[in-house]
Amino acid sequence: MKNLSLTRGHLPGILAMAAIVVASNILVQFLILDGLLTWGAFTYPLAFLVTDVMNRVYGVSAARRVVFAGFIMGIICSLIGSQIMLEYGPAVPLRVAIGSGTAFLIAQLTDVGIFNRFRSGTWWRAPLISTLVGSALDTALFFTIAFSATVAIFGADADAAISWAWEAVPFMNVGVMAPLWVTLAFADWLVKLTLALIALVPFRVITARLSDA
Repeated sequence: MKNLSLTRGHLPGILAMAAIVVASNILVQFLILDGLLTWGAFTYPLAFLVTDVMNRVYGVSAARRVVFAGFIMGIICSLIGSQIMLEYGPAVPLRVAIGSGTAFLIAQLTDVGIFNRFRSGTWWRAPLISTLVGSALDTALFFTIAFSATVAIFGADADAAISWAWEAVPFMNVGVMAPLWVTLAFADWLVKLTLALIALVPFRVITARLSDA
């Protein structure tokens, strides 16, 4: 009965992760701040909060289960998005889909491992360190795989769908000239960094309530 209760306890985490992945895949289509960010940049980092809460309350296995559920949902969203044709091609190009899935899985599993390494310390250390490292890894992997011109394994057609990201523009709209995707990656990382700090508050509140339940 105890194992059954724990398994049922994982369901809210799985549903929350699925909702975040779906919402982020939808909101990424809406640009803000002159195209520096999308609304999806503000929902996706919550995936790290869900993973860390599950890790703290239910342990490593539960956290990994939630990560794999999110990964599968991401694949489903990418498959659907690849069939939606916009003015310049599919809503989710091949490189973007592969970059998204790869970054999500590696970054989230890294988050789980680092959290577990620091879980016995001060309550805020494990979620903060794991989220900061996982977020940085997620941003680096996703934008490099999805948009960097140095990655040339996908073929001309796949590159053509994201070639707009290679345009040289002022870094963060004010700095030296750099490929557009570099600015997008940096802006995305700044959002993740900010939300990693803010998320400590709901992490503390949620884990305290679940631990007492």
